Amino acid sequence: MERFKNLILTCVGEGYSDVHITGGHLIVFRKHGFVNFHRSSKWSHEEVDRLVEGILTPRQLKILKGRSSVDLALSVSHVRLRINVFNTIRGLSIAIRILPGTIPSITGLNLHPSIQQIAGVRAGLVLICGPTGSGKSTTIAAVVDEINREKTVHVVTLEDPIEYRFSSKKSFIQQRELGTHMPSFEQGLIDVLREDPDVIVVGELREKETMRLALNAAESGHLVIASLHASNSEDALYRIFNSFPHEAQEAVRTQVAATLTWLLVQRLEFHHGAGFRVPLLSIMKGTSAVRNIIRENKLAQLESAMQTGKSDGMFTTEGYTKDYIDMLTSFSSPSDIFKPTPETVQEAPYFSPIIDQDAHRGVLKHSPSAMEESDETIETTAVANLDSKASSEDSGHYVIEEHTSLEELLNKIDKSGKYPK
Repeated sequence: MERFKNLILTCVGEGYSDVHITGGHLIVFRKHGFVNFHRSSKWSHEEVDRLVEGILTPRQLKILKGRSSVDLALSVSHVRLRINVFNTIRGLSIAIRILPGTIPSITGLNLHPSIQQIAGVRAGLVLICGPTGSGKSTTIAAVVDEINREKTVHVVTLEDPIEYRFSSKKSFIQQRELGTHMPSFEQGLIDVLREDPDVIVVGELREKETMRLALNAAESGHLVIASLHASNSEDALYRIFNSFPHEAQEAVRTQVAATLTWLLVQRLEFHHGAGFRVPLLSIMKGTSAVRNIIRENKLAQLESAMQTGKSDGMFTTEGYTKDYIDMLTSFSSPSDIFKPTPETVQEAPYFSPIIDQDAHRGVLKHSPSAMEESDETIETTAVANLDSKASSEDSGHYVIEEHTSLEELLNKIDKSGKYPK
C-alpha cells in the first residue's frame, strides 16, 4: 500500500490522468491523452494480488470473485480515485482514473461560463454526452456543485460508482451507488420519485427502462441530469430513440422534444498553446426550432439549427473552437485542478447493519410490466447455491445456477406460462 500511495502521488505530480497496473508488465500511464510506459516500474503478479486485497472491501472482493471485475472509488493520500479491477491473461489488472480531491468549478474546468445557467433550470432533461474519459462525470459534478451553492433544493444522485462526494450547502444532497445502495438504475429511479427530489442525477443512461423513467421524471417537473455515451448531438438522440421498439419511438421523440433543455457533447483535445488537454464542446438547447426538429425526426438538421442558434447560446464543435477556445488567453491548468487536496467531505461512509450489504451483488432486476410490454430478453445472472425454482415462483425472477444449461432455462420459462418460447 505504501508503494501504491507513492505511485499515486507521483502520477498527480506528473499530471497523469490515468494509470494502469498489471502483473509482470511495466506501469502504464496516460498524459494529455497519450499512453506511455514507465520504464523503471513493474509489479509482479503476486504484488498486484496483494494490492487488490488491500484496497477492496470484503463485499467488493466477493463481487470480483463472482464476475471477475469490480468498480469502486476511494481516497488514497487525499487523492480521489476511480478504480476498475478486472481479470486478464496477465491476471488481475487495475485501471485507475485520478480525480480531484475537491469538486472543480465550471470555470476551473475551462468550460463555457454559460453552463452555469443549468443550475437555474427548474425542470427538464439535461444530457452530458461524450466518449469514455471525456470528463462527463466531472462536468456533471461541477454543475451539481453550482446547484448546491445557489439553490435550496433536494438533489438525489444515482451513480456507478460515487466519484465526487458532496456536502450539503444550500441544497440537501443524497448520493446512492449502484450495487451498494440500489440494485439497478431502474430501481433507483423508481425509488427516487418517492423521495421528494427536485434534482435527479443519473450516472449513465444505458437501458431502455432507465431512459423511460428518466424522461417520465423530467416530464413530471423534475430536473434530470444524465450522462450518455455519444459522439455528437444527433448520435445521442438516436441512441435514445433506437433503444425503444419502433412503434414507441414517435411517443419518445415527443417526450424528448418536450423535456430536453440542454444537450452537451464534450471531448478532450490537446491545446498546443495551453500545453494540455481542454474540453471541446458542442452545446444544443431546447429551443422551439430544435424541438420541432426532434419531434419531426429530422435529426440531420440539428447541426444547422445549432449554427443558426448562436444568439441562443448554441455552438457546434467548430463554432465553439473558433468563438470560445481560440479567444481565451489563459486556461486553468489540470495540475492545479487535480492536485492532491484533503477532501472537503469529512463524513465517513456508514453501512447500516439493517441492510444486507451483499443483497445487490450481481442481481439484475426487471420490471414485470416492462417485460409484458416489449419483447426484451430475460435478464438473469449466474448465482450459485440458490433455489432457482423457488426464486422464479416467488419473485418473478429467474436465477441461474452455474451448472444450469440453456435448455433447462428455456423449459422452465415455457412451463411457467409467463413468457412464450
